[in-house]
Amino acid sequence: MKISFIGGGNMATALIAGLAGSIAQAEDIHVVDPSPEALDKLGAQYGVGTAPAIDAAVAGADVIVLAVKPQQMREVAASLKPHLTGQPLLLSIAAGIRGADLSRWLDGYGAIVRTMPNTPALVGMGITGMVAMAGVSAEQKEAADSILRAVGKTVWLDDESLIDPVTAVSGSGPAYVFYFLEAMQQAAVEMGLSDQQGRALAQATFAGAAQLAAQSSDTVEVLRQRVTSKGGTTHAAITSLEAAGVKEAIVAAMKAAAARGRELGDELGKDA
Repeated sequence: MKISFIGGGNMATALIAGLAGSIAQAEDIHVVDPSPEALDKLGAQYGVGTAPAIDAAVAGADVIVLAVKPQQMREVAASLKPHLTGQPLLLSIAAGIRGADLSRWLDGYGAIVRTMPNTPALVGMGITGMVAMAGVSAEQKEAADSILRAVGKTVWLDDESLIDPVTAVSGSGPAYVFYFLEAMQQAAVEMGLSDQQGRALAQATFAGAAQLAAQSSDTVEVLRQRVTSKGGTTHAAITSLEAAGVKEAIVAAMKAAAARGRELGDELGKDA
């Protein structure tokens, strides 16, 4: 499988790290990025081919991964359009950019899979929501799945509108975890523990609880209740969180993220 990346940032790097030597050889991976530093790093670390602009290697790819910022996608599509002489699969990892708009910018090109990965892909523990446009073949869908499974799990969607909730839950989700960890570490220090102790305790607790939730047949609600003895220390903490409306605030925050994804689609997809 020949794979070209347009954009060589963190998510592209994570995918390349997972792919190189597994489902694609380094010589079959090509990266386009205007940054010489990014290209030098990727070439040295993974042995992939690089170029500062879209070239013949991109045109010959079986899969083209569009790993650029949403605000750059229309310009990238204009540059890519003359090179789509075959029927390569296009994988978009940009938030907000709808498949119909990307297809329109590419004169009706239909072999597009829209995806929403997240940053734990950098350590091989990502999860990606994916939806295939009508022009994607069964073989191309399997290729898309194998590429994203190289850095974690995949969840396929039947409705593209669900990409915005996926963005809110898992795409933006790592930031919520880091935010909560910040609070745990701050509390630890304020109660007399050192920075190092607070960080170790908070991170291990979060990682262990997440693994327990993943491996248990019980719901997270049941797992929480088992730790929360009435009148105990955990009960005091949960009571405080509920009094502050923390759960409602988290739900509202995630809905705001989904709404922003829809707004980005409206803003970036409209005709100039």
